[in-house]
Amino acid sequence: MSHFLQLHLLTHYPPSNLNRDDLNRPKTAFMGGELRLRVSSQSLKRAWRTSEVFQEAFAGQMGTRTRDFRKLVFEPLVDKGVPPAEAAEWTDQFMAVYRKASETKQRKKKTAQKKELDLDDSRRFVFDHLVFLGPTEMEAIAGLVERIAAGEEPGPDELRQALRKEDSAVDLAMFGRMLADQPSYNIEAAVQVAHAVTVNRVVVEDDFFTAMDDLNPGVEDVGAGHMDEIEFGSGTFYLYLCCDCRLLIENLGGNKDLAGRALGALAEAAATVGPTGKQNSFASRALANYVLAERGDRQPRSLAWSFVPAIKDSDQVRAAIAALRETRDRMDKVYGALAEARVEMDAAAGEGSLEEVVRFCREACA
Repeated sequence: MSHFLQLHLLTHYPPSNLNRDDLNRPKTAFMGGELRLRVSSQSLKRAWRTSEVFQEAFAGQMGTRTRDFRKLVFEPLVDKGVPPAEAAEWTDQFMAVYRKASETKQRKKKTAQKKELDLDDSRRFVFDHLVFLGPTEMEAIAGLVERIAAGEEPGPDELRQALRKEDSAVDLAMFGRMLADQPSYNIEAAVQVAHAVTVNRVVVEDDFFTAMDDLNPGVEDVGAGHMDEIEFGSGTFYLYLCCDCRLLIENLGGNKDLAGRALGALAEAAATVGPTGKQNSFASRALANYVLAERGDRQPRSLAWSFVPAIKDSDQVRAAIAALRETRDRMDKVYGALAEARVEMDAAAGEGSLEEVVRFCREACA
């Protein structure tokens, strides 16, 4: 078994706005003194874990992120005949499991204010932050709800037992969990994902557009029914991922087979699934043009500095592949071999295959 698995991907996107900031502009970053497009790791991980690749491969083994304890506890109790006031008390007890025993005055005040809201108020059972729950935890909560509906009264310790340190959730094991109020139940992410950045300099452009009112005959008002603008850019993105295989197996309770399948799915998703931002406007669907997968026990390293000087070649993809390979080889020359095994898929040259990459990644946990 290898300690680390690393993935390096190059994917060209035509004009697009895959991941927006608070002003609806494409996210950007300065690198090597040049403006680049950027796709955040959070956006990428969300796209992967909700993709068909993961959902079909790990049905029943994926986590749930939610703030809504109304759907988790209150509504199921009411649906099973528990009076709303009693269901509210139980829901508050469940929510208390995920809070610190000693809260700040401000937190306590906010919690008290929520409890004063009407039971049909959508804010009444919304937690302060997202809680990432694994399938075992979801089953434990559902089991407790059944017991309460049957007339039992589980104690505080039994409610706390619904929170588990180990779980079979693949995405939770890979991407981690932070419970600020219950740090003993935090799970360290086995997979680190960098923000994807373009290898080329970009200029974010504006698209001014109008939409016509189909029922406007254009006799008096010949103007557009709607006007707006959207910003976009294009480029070849470099993406780097690193997985601590030992930690992944540990997070999955020692299940090497599940860990291997998770890494295979991760490689497939990273190569074939992207964020869906503004896809209806740009149809910017893309598959990875190049993938380099590496296994070994030595210190991982990104190859992003291959692109500190922005690629200016008109054939961005081939030039980026050449720059990445050159950086990899030079680092091996001065540090010694930084990987024990490698496999490449180069769509630009028609060499290798995604199947080989996926198989290589699955074997990292063998």
